[in-house]
Amino acid sequence: MSSTGEQHLLSTEIVNRGIESSGPDAGSMTFSVRVRRRLPDFVQSVNLKYVKLGYHYLINHAIYLATVPVLVLVFGAEIGSLSWKEMWWKLWHTTAGYDLFTLLLFLGVFIFTLSVYFLSRPRSVYLIDFACFKPADDLKVTKDEFIELARKSGKFDEASLVFQKKILESTGIGDETYVPKSISSPENTTTMKEGRAEASMVIFGALDELFNKTRVRPKDVGVLVVNCSIFNPTPSLSAMIINHYKMRGNILSFNLGGMGCSAGIIAVDLARDMLQANPNNVAVVVSTEMVGYNWYPGKDRSMLIPNCYIRMGCSAVLLSNRGRDYRRAKYRLEHIVRTHKGADDRYFRSVYQEEDEQRFKGLKISKDLVEIGGDALKTNITTLGPLVLPLSEQLLFFATLMKRYFSGTKEKGNAASKRDTSIGSSGTKPYIPDYKLAFEHFCVHAASKTVVNELQRNLGLSDANMEPSRATLQRFGNTSSSSIWYELAYLEAKGRIKRGDRIWQLSFGSGFKCNSAVWKSVRNIKKPSSNNPWLDCLERYPFDAVS
Repeated sequence: MSSTGEQHLLSTEIVNRGIESSGPDAGSMTFSVRVRRRLPDFVQSVNLKYVKLGYHYLINHAIYLATVPVLVLVFGAEIGSLSWKEMWWKLWHTTAGYDLFTLLLFLGVFIFTLSVYFLSRPRSVYLIDFACFKPADDLKVTKDEFIELARKSGKFDEASLVFQKKILESTGIGDETYVPKSISSPENTTTMKEGRAEASMVIFGALDELFNKTRVRPKDVGVLVVNCSIFNPTPSLSAMIINHYKMRGNILSFNLGGMGCSAGIIAVDLARDMLQANPNNVAVVVSTEMVGYNWYPGKDRSMLIPNCYIRMGCSAVLLSNRGRDYRRAKYRLEHIVRTHKGADDRYFRSVYQEEDEQRFKGLKISKDLVEIGGDALKTNITTLGPLVLPLSEQLLFFATLMKRYFSGTKEKGNAASKRDTSIGSSGTKPYIPDYKLAFEHFCVHAASKTVVNELQRNLGLSDANMEPSRATLQRFGNTSSSSIWYELAYLEAKGRIKRGDRIWQLSFGSGFKCNSAVWKSVRNIKKPSSNNPWLDCLERYPFDAVS
């Protein structure tokens, strides 16, 4: 039994165990109470080593910025008291003692140093524009229609259908999400033919819109990164895109598979690295997942869950490192922080593709997924904090953390990391940084209603901060790695993004991985007149049903 101090971390669920077949209670309904840990208060139990990672990165880059004001102050103090005539006289008589060779040598060293600095400095990566695919209306289904499609396929018994309906009601998705028609077929839908057909529809739909919006020719693209977790045919999806658009022969193409819902940010990170190594170039990042190919027709309940919330979607993003693209860019990439917990077997198997007893393939979801995700999130935001939080928040956070660390209240081992350490023996409660001071907008992966609610509680965010996530989950469902882009599209459709605004994209997925991307708006984003997936339903959001 858990201690009284930990009761707020637990959640209860009444589970229907069916009709008792024997014994004194034969013929009656039986129930059990399942107790689970809620998403842990990861900001209350910060591990110092992850804070040190963030500060190490910050200090390494801030040293250059710290020396510039000092040099300016010294130089200003030196010349501030001199008139123009005195300054010219001093400069002339100081340099008159040097010969021409010395002056040229000094000038050469100065130019060489300046050139090395600018050439070694990372190039800015800009987001020119992005597109989110919106499927045709004939693929739109309500929750009841989804269950009827599953029943029509003849692949599920009544108990499995009842379970899926129960999960649908708790996921937070609405009655306008999209699924391929193939899921109602009694035949096998996880075929290469069905997978390629769905991939062609969503990927080419998103890319056509992107090329139309940006007026960039496919042949001008120098880097192509595609991520799709489950469906990975040969030739690859990136090769399929190159073939369809007849892209150039020296394009740098990459295909990321098996990396889950967090792969969208990983793909952006890879594209950024390629742009840093290849100046004057543009990159396209495509993020998607195939619903029909992932369809699980068995009876294992832990493998039926993805059927209920994964929905059709795809995003296409155009990035550039060309200086001339700054004027038409929307955002500049500021930071990417990636966290991987795969070294731990428990984390590694939290989302696991395997066969059930009937040899049907599917994704098995661990009952501890929420707790595992919370720990990965804790690590990620602890590393990110020193890079983005204002100095006042960093000082308060770091001072409190160090006080707890030196007073002996630091975590010791895995056992301690699972306990509530909100108040240590010293009586010092940790200071929880206000991430609303670091970001104006939040795009948190729309995984499920429970996860979104717990993230809001732990990070201290408002309903307005979580509105894009809840609206995306309700309108489009969990579109896997592309969901954070549907959320950004929502913010743009609402006209909320102004010049200088900072956007935090946070995603997590199998492995177990948690990744963050920070963008800064370089201009005011006007409300889109077309090609935004929210335009036909924007007036309905937000509303109480998505809370």
